[in-house]
Parts: sequence; C-alpha cells; structure tokens
Amino acid sequence: MTAAKPNLWQRIGYSYGRVLPDSMRSWVARDLAGEGAIRRHMIRWAIPPLFVLAPFWLLPASLYVHTEMTVPLYAWALVVNLALNKVWRRHRLAQHGLDPNLVDVVKRRKQARMHEDYARRYGPRPESAEWQSNSSPF
Repeated sequence: MTAAKPNLWQRIGYSYGRVLPDSMRSWVARDLAGEGAIRRHMIRWAIPPLFVLAPFWLLPASLYVHTEMTVPLYAWALVVNLALNKVWRRHRLAQHGLDPNLVDVVKRRKQARMHEDYARRYGPRPESAEWQSNSSPF
C-alpha cells in the first residue's frame, strides 16, 4: 500500500503552515524528519523573502544599490531560517500529531556506530543521562 501524497494545492498550503489530513502522516514524517529534510525546509523558506524583496528591484537605482538593499536582508533571512529549522520542523511534527523527536532520527542513525562503540568501551550510559538524549531546545 502506498502512502497518500498531497496534491499541488495541499503541498503549497502544507509548505507554509497548513495541516494535512491524518492519512498523510507517514508522508509528513518522511518530509520533516527523513533524508533531505533540512534541504527541503531551506528551499521552502527561501522563496517568501524573494517576493518581499523583489519590489525593491523595481526602484530606479544601480545594480550596486539594488544588491546593497536586498542581498543582506535575504542572507539574514536564510541564516535565521537555518538556525531555526529544527525548532520549526519539531513544531510541524507536533502540529500533525507526530513525535517531535523524529527530527533526530537521521542523526541517531548516522551516529549509531559511535554510540555502540562507546557502550562497548565504557558500558551502557547511566539512566540519569537519558534526559540529555533529546536535542529539543525547550
């Protein structure tokens, strides 16, 4: 059985905050926590600042002035987007009724060998260290 995928309008709405039906939860989980989730997030949120900054290019000015007006703002938008991507993806997972800790699944999979090596060398981690396994900033 294939997982339900959103159509074009659902996908556009989903990209900017709408909640998809429960039948698409597995697609949402893969989208927000699977391979390439950060890249997809960055691409989605790189588009709206373009619409906000595009009218500045209609003003009569040189290329230097246009660049000076828009590029720093656009770069700042991208930096903030990158800094907050995990927080936003956690929020979106919770919005769809999924576990917010799914954002770390790919990282845990990549670091599994390192954790196994640690456990083999030094023994299992103590129960008191469990609270540190969650990367949530809250």
